[in-house]
Amino acid sequence: MRLDWLEDILAVLDTGSFARAAEARNLTQSAFTRRIRSIEDGIGTPLFDRSRKPVQLLAAVRTREDEMRRMAADLRALRDGLRRSAAGAGRTVALACQHAITTTVSPRLVQILARDRAVRVRSGNRDDCLGQLITGEVDIAVIYDSTHGPPRPDSRAFEEVSIGTEPLVAVCAPALAPLSGTSPLPVITYPGDVFLGRVVERAVFSRLPPGTELDRKAETALTLAACQYALDGIGIAWLPLSVVHDPLSQGRLVRLPQDGLDHMLDLRMIRLAEPIRPAALECWEALLAALPPQ
Repeated sequence: MRLDWLEDILAVLDTGSFARAAEARNLTQSAFTRRIRSIEDGIGTPLFDRSRKPVQLLAAVRTREDEMRRMAADLRALRDGLRRSAAGAGRTVALACQHAITTTVSPRLVQILARDRAVRVRSGNRDDCLGQLITGEVDIAVIYDSTHGPPRPDSRAFEEVSIGTEPLVAVCAPALAPLSGTSPLPVITYPGDVFLGRVVERAVFSRLPPGTELDRKAETALTLAACQYALDGIGIAWLPLSVVHDPLSQGRLVRLPQDGLDHMLDLRMIRLAEPIRPAALECWEALLAALPPQ
């Protein structure tokens, strides 16, 4: 049983609902609900009675509350002890990056940090990256941000800086370009509960010419998959420019120039305000020196 699983289950028990538990765990409700589903899948049995509102732990699970609390306390103590014992020689730093950032931006960050330490890079959606930061699984998170994106956890818990901006651009296969001004518009979309899904819906689709209909050809949460779908001529995809730099320069994709199709993303580097391991703080300062805040 993982510590974060126990803490998620106990958060529901302590707060009485998924919504309040998600807030306590500094996650959006949709991200927290996905995590609960993954816990149940991992254990192999339902833990919650979803026929009741608000959702409640099953009675058989609730009887194990004391055991779960003891186990969570023991695991926290073990984790903290291991961290303290490794702090003196700990030269490893862990980064959590959004999927697109892992393949485009993180190589530069790893190059800066790997001169005198080992670097672990984890990839996930934005909620997962922030969740790993909050639970101490990683030292630094690097994510995209936008005023049109989903809400973030309380910023007072974090130290964060902008290390650049990047346009989210509309691209398609050359053969599809003549259709870019038509309606219905063939598009590749992201799920509504992920960061880019919210941004594209609010910042792009809402600004299309009145009467434009969307023909949603495919949906994926992965930018690299969306890029491949665009290369295959399935539809128009919205991707960070760094992801499509090579296929654009090779002529395998074209960038659509119409007003309202692009949107600027903020690239943010985030750590917990406190506490922070000395080695992690060294890495933070090394990155700031090499990547001056914007």
